[in-house]
Amino acid sequence: MQQFSRRNFIATAGIAAGASLLKGCSLGNPPSPTSMSPKADTMSLSPATTPEVTSVKLGYIAIAESAPLIIAKEKGFFDRHGMFDVTVSKQASWGAARDNIEIGSSGGGIDGGQWQMPMPQLISEGLITKGGRKIPMLSMAQLSTQGNGIAVASQHTGKGFGPDLSGAADYIKGLKEAGTPFKAAYTFPRVNQDFWIRYWLAAGGVDPNKHVDLIAVPAAQTVASMRTGSMDGFSTGDPWPSRIMRDKRKFGFMAVLTAQIWPAHPEEYFAMREEWVNKHPKAAKAILKGIMEAQIWCDDPKNRVEMAAILGQRKYFNVPSDLLVGPYVGEYTLGDRREVVKNEAYAIRYWKDARGSVSYPYKSHDLWFLTESVRWGFLPQSALDNADRIINAVSGEKYWREAAQELGIAAADIPKSTSRGIERFFDGAEFNPEKPKAYLDSLRIKNLKA
Repeated sequence: MQQFSRRNFIATAGIAAGASLLKGCSLGNPPSPTSMSPKADTMSLSPATTPEVTSVKLGYIAIAESAPLIIAKEKGFFDRHGMFDVTVSKQASWGAARDNIEIGSSGGGIDGGQWQMPMPQLISEGLITKGGRKIPMLSMAQLSTQGNGIAVASQHTGKGFGPDLSGAADYIKGLKEAGTPFKAAYTFPRVNQDFWIRYWLAAGGVDPNKHVDLIAVPAAQTVASMRTGSMDGFSTGDPWPSRIMRDKRKFGFMAVLTAQIWPAHPEEYFAMREEWVNKHPKAAKAILKGIMEAQIWCDDPKNRVEMAAILGQRKYFNVPSDLLVGPYVGEYTLGDRREVVKNEAYAIRYWKDARGSVSYPYKSHDLWFLTESVRWGFLPQSALDNADRIINAVSGEKYWREAAQELGIAAADIPKSTSRGIERFFDGAEFNPEKPKAYLDSLRIKNLKA
């Protein structure tokens, strides 16, 4: 306890000064790297904000969505808020992360970290855990938007693979009929990257349950699997799609970006075991504040090169740092003609995007993920009748709001509603969170279960 007190009160800069700094910064104009340097500006802690513990173990997968966790650790943003002993632990796969959250850090696992959606809900409901054990989770912040893509093997060049897949639909169905089905991978079943490829296929008239074979492959193995010819496509996050484009052997191409499928879509989230948050609420908010500051830092154009250098290190992504810069400016090589496209609308964002706040955990997005789960038969249709219970049980937006206020985020930059409103997709579909069943009815390809 003596060490805890000493470390918490070594701070020299006033918390009011830090709050004033952030209040003067809109989402579109983040603080400069110098003024936000936490190691030079450690916030003092009041009794109301001093965390109950200084240590926590968080898991991440080596894809761009994890950047706020890594940056908060490397740049000292966790330290600013009294979380001096944060371990950011690379997970071998999403399955490993799921297993580690089940046992918690006391059993050698993790207390929280980066998650595809709706993993926190599925874990809380005991739907993807061993023996159906329920591990209540709280989803506390969205980590990023965009930065995902679907790559296709070069052997399918000229067959109509692009954002609009309808031109390739007959070709894909023919492969199935010939006994050589198009085999594509996602990184974990029934979550984000599974949904992205399913949505794209279905929008083009291809039934993912009938016309293709979908398999799970860890993100770091996707490139090698395509290189060896063991799969025809994959859906995953940067830097892996971008890495395919850089390979001189040209064994694959980027068919579509998720930014094209659903502009400003929700990506992965920060979530923790609920029992840890309930026991250490001030520590949980301290972690959130560190993540928020990291998200602001990540979105500053002046920090892109440094961020890429940090993430590219062997202990994190273990890739050339220049491979990571393109996604932050929306620069991709797209299509089987390999045309270089630079469009900021396609870029990864962590704090603000075209729709406003990226970081805020909108309940309307939780509802979309649950609705898609129903669409593909992962959950029964009755799940929509229980959607409010499932979403409210896992929502940590209360902690996000309190952390933002403590951090001094301007009131105008804190969403006033837990719904982002109507979402629009590239195929003309619309998701109105007030009418999820109408969205389901509008979709031509689905696999509903009673």
